[in-house]
Amino acid sequence: MKLAILSDTHGLLRPQVEEHLKTADAILHGGDINKPAIVEQLQQYAPLYIVRGNNDKEWAEDIPHDLTITLEGVTFFLVHNKKEVPADLSGVDVVVFGHSHKYVQEKKGSVLWLNPGSCGPRRFHQEITMMMAEIEGGDIQVEKIEISHEES
Repeated sequence: MKLAILSDTHGLLRPQVEEHLKTADAILHGGDINKPAIVEQLQQYAPLYIVRGNNDKEWAEDIPHDLTITLEGVTFFLVHNKKEVPADLSGVDVVVFGHSHKYVQEKKGSVLWLNPGSCGPRRFHQEITMMMAEIEGGDIQVEKIEISHEES
């Protein structure tokens, strides 16, 4: 199973991101979507698992604050802000978060922590990133995708 993992699109779905979405079996989004149109675009590619970010206001009331899902035997906990991850992560294999716009891929104990960074509008001199992941036999392999900011 191939996953596209992204966050902090802030109203911009880049063509380079869409190219990766075409190969995904599911999409995980860590919040700060900013526009309902982005949700609609993402849903055209694959099943979408999404959480609400701090910039997702009234229009996003039906999007959950956090979400726990299991895909191909791997349990994910999604939340926008890492500070809001519960202390008890029993049964969770992977935490997906966003907010900081900084790419993170680190293992803490038995839990893999992933922040795909931001693939929306470029802020400051930060890189534009997302993740592609593959789940096979209950194991997950994650690849960092860097997106050119030439046209941003």
